[in-house]
Amino acid sequence: MAEAATTGRRGRGGGGAARRAERSAVSFETAKYIERNIPNFEVLNEEALDIIEANAEQILEEVGVNFPDNPAALDRWRDAGADVTGERVRIPKGLARKLCATAPSSFTQHARNPDRNVVIGGRNMVLAPVYGPPFVRDSVGGRRYATIDDFQKFVKLGYMSKWLHHSGGTVCEPTDVPVNKRHLDMLHAHMTLSDKPFMGSVTEPSRAQDSVEMCEILFGKDFVQENTVMTSLININSPMTFDDVMMGALEVYAQNNQACIISPFIVGGAMAPVSIAGTLTQVMAEALAGIAYSQLCRAGAPVIMGAFVTSIDMNSGAPTFGTPEAAHITYGAGQLARRLGLPYRSSGGFTGSKLPDAQAAYESANSLNMGLLAGVNFMLHSCGWLEGGLVSSFEKFVMDADQLGALHHIARGVEMDVNAQAMDAIREVGPGGHYLGCEHTQANFKAAFWKSDLLDYKPFETWEDEGARDTQALAAERVQKMLNDYQQPALDPGIAEGLRDYIATKKAATPDSFM
Repeated sequence: MAEAATTGRRGRGGGGAARRAERSAVSFETAKYIERNIPNFEVLNEEALDIIEANAEQILEEVGVNFPDNPAALDRWRDAGADVTGERVRIPKGLARKLCATAPSSFTQHARNPDRNVVIGGRNMVLAPVYGPPFVRDSVGGRRYATIDDFQKFVKLGYMSKWLHHSGGTVCEPTDVPVNKRHLDMLHAHMTLSDKPFMGSVTEPSRAQDSVEMCEILFGKDFVQENTVMTSLININSPMTFDDVMMGALEVYAQNNQACIISPFIVGGAMAPVSIAGTLTQVMAEALAGIAYSQLCRAGAPVIMGAFVTSIDMNSGAPTFGTPEAAHITYGAGQLARRLGLPYRSSGGFTGSKLPDAQAAYESANSLNMGLLAGVNFMLHSCGWLEGGLVSSFEKFVMDADQLGALHHIARGVEMDVNAQAMDAIREVGPGGHYLGCEHTQANFKAAFWKSDLLDYKPFETWEDEGARDTQALAAERVQKMLNDYQQPALDPGIAEGLRDYIATKKAATPDSFM
């Protein structure tokens, strides 16, 4: 199907030139999305899960959720059997659960390069980069407002990163482009500078519609309506408020068969109770209501149950990351998502540190590993996140992206075939020998161990002679090398022209706005 659609969407002309370009282009290796061969870590027993789900449904029925400034949503809920009073929607017990049942348990997000399609759900895990920061940081320019040039560099780094499966969305917020037009330039970068899957705009419903229309140029209109080509982030304003902007974007995507991550945005102690069970109850209630609403917009629309959860420092009010409480909530929310039979989004390379330093490494490692063990299917923010999500860091992007390789290898589990048992090797070496030269080692050493492409394992003298570089210095060097090696993936000239014309027409239609 994907191959036929690729041929069909090249009807605008220039197909021969594109095919010649594709044959001569350099192809950079991208690992397939992770397929777990290890068990999920489950922190809650069945009794606890029953209590949390029952409490969540009780909250939806007694307290309800708000849908402000969205009369169409209120009408949908009223028609479905909910009790609507003003902007408050109270959902009878069992209704949200019933509506959620039409959402698929997994779905394929298509990339313009079919070899890079991803399957989201089941035992799979798809890794996507940082999302949303207005600032960027590198070792040369320090911390500064992000530009479209920075954005394009991050997209190129994402394309070049072996262990990253997804190009992401707002990898940084390009503040030098008008607010009402920057989504066009960001989408264009994802569509042309990479051939991995990407995310659409959610900052205004009309921008979500622009995202769909640009995808129709890239993939073909019929293909977009029949297949998922975008995944987009719909945050819930915790506690229990579904604002009209995010819901408007959700409505556009759901009605066009595009996937939404429906995600409570919770800072424990500020936007949810301080207790783990209480927070999980609120997460479940919000997710149930949001996913159910997506199915009211279009039954069968693909969704991902999200849970962005962090705790708060009660002295400063700042969010904290990589904490035990966040881990417990992430594990528990994964169990709730599996209970609903839905893909799960959570975790990432989170840190509150201002620099890619030891704090960043500890907190990010804790967050990445808990995501793997929690059964996360779509991990946003897997690389590049710094300073509580205010900063996209170039050095940390490649540091995190390198460590994602370790997740791939952990997820493989332990092989137990004849070769892995290595009985012949043990017999060959015997007591007191060594394995460096034995036949089994010679046959397996190239693929036996994961190898970092960044970290330094050289002897002290060599390390010192080469400038005694720390990890940030090594990362800065790798950023530059990857950007120097970058080659743009081929795109049909007719499609490229169609995208440029669409963007030019859209930009000319309205004056610039930076508000």
